[in-house]
Amino acid sequence: MNLVKRWAILALAFWLTTFVVSGIEIQDGAWNYFWVAALFGVINTVLGGLLKLFTLPAVILTFGLFIFVINAAMLMLVDRWSDVLTIDKFTSALIGSLIISLISGLTNKIIKRA
Repeated sequence: MNLVKRWAILALAFWLTTFVVSGIEIQDGAWNYFWVAALFGVINTVLGGLLKLFTLPAVILTFGLFIFVINAAMLMLVDRWSDVLTIDKFTSALIGSLIISLISGLTNKIIKRA
């Protein structure tokens, strides 16, 4: 059940991000948001974990801010592997990764308290 909640929160974060960031678009349809959230979750878990491990010195030197660059790269990878997500440039992906991290982190904390 916890996995379904996190998946829904990530889909909501993608939905809100498409409104805020003009360079990120997802084709219409609620299932497309869930598809992108699932694909991002799998890619970020598998490849993102390895990248965070290999770039640990850069993450430490930037006080953790380099993680947003890794998440932006994962977003660009989801864009490449998915037909429903379109990201114009890397800066849009970087801003999108910041917003997605904030939204999903805050809502996960709120749900854990409830």
